[in-house]
Amino acid sequence: MSTTQSYKPLLNIVSSHNSKAIVKKVAIRLIIGVFLLFLLFPIYWMIVTSFKTNLEIYKIPPQWIPLQPTLDNYLGVFVDNNFLIYFMNNLYVSVGTTILTSFAAVFAGYSLSRYRSRLGNVVNTGLLSTQMFPVVGILLALYMIFRDLHLINTRMALVISLSAVTIPFSTLLIKGFFDDIPKSMEEAAKIDGCSRLGILYRIVIPLSKPGLLAIGVFTFMQSWNDYLFAITLIVTNSKRTLSAGISLRYLGEVSYDWAQVATVSVVGALPMFILIFIFQRYMIKGLTAGAVKG
Repeated sequence: MSTTQSYKPLLNIVSSHNSKAIVKKVAIRLIIGVFLLFLLFPIYWMIVTSFKTNLEIYKIPPQWIPLQPTLDNYLGVFVDNNFLIYFMNNLYVSVGTTILTSFAAVFAGYSLSRYRSRLGNVVNTGLLSTQMFPVVGILLALYMIFRDLHLINTRMALVISLSAVTIPFSTLLIKGFFDDIPKSMEEAAKIDGCSRLGILYRIVIPLSKPGLLAIGVFTFMQSWNDYLFAITLIVTNSKRTLSAGISLRYLGEVSYDWAQVATVSVVGALPMFILIFIFQRYMIKGLTAGAVKG
């Protein structure tokens, strides 16, 4: 028996194993591709619809690719003063909420990380338990509080409401980063005469930049996409944010201007796409920090 014939069964096993591995990889990629197609198709259809007229939108069968794309919808959006008002209000509320949430989460997370006590454990459990309750559960209470404080129909009410929702999660997230920073570094800085606030700003925060970026992007996204608080606490058109403005201005009772709705949605979602594209690696690192220990 030749050497080739003696190794032939082994070669057949290896070849069969490789074939199964290739088939498995192809099947997994096909499943992922179908899943991504299912998730991304609404975004594609929204973008395509923004380049159509209302007559083309209602055509049957639908045009998957516009034959005569138009920019009139985009020109109309930027000429419309109401859209710019909604956009700037949304930006003001989102930036304000992000700053307030980040500031509060840093101090709260650092306190829970470095000052261990029974009260701290209770606070930590309380912050974690807030994630179990729906946002609508606190809406009535917040509305009554803001009514008594005469803050209804103010952007400050939106900033405070959204901060109340985002601070618990942001605090728990940034606390995980603070827990991973060795205390020996802070002790060395303290020996050199650095104060507690100096340690926080010169050592702890620079080492926690991925976590800060993660909670910043998370908070900005939550604020930018808010609809429930905006539709409840704001009653005048000049102070509405983007999501509430779109639903109340561009969606009528009898007919919808789908071309304008799609265009406004694309322009409104563009800052989120840019933000995620720039900071996606920091978000993944920040949101998965502390998931695996040891």
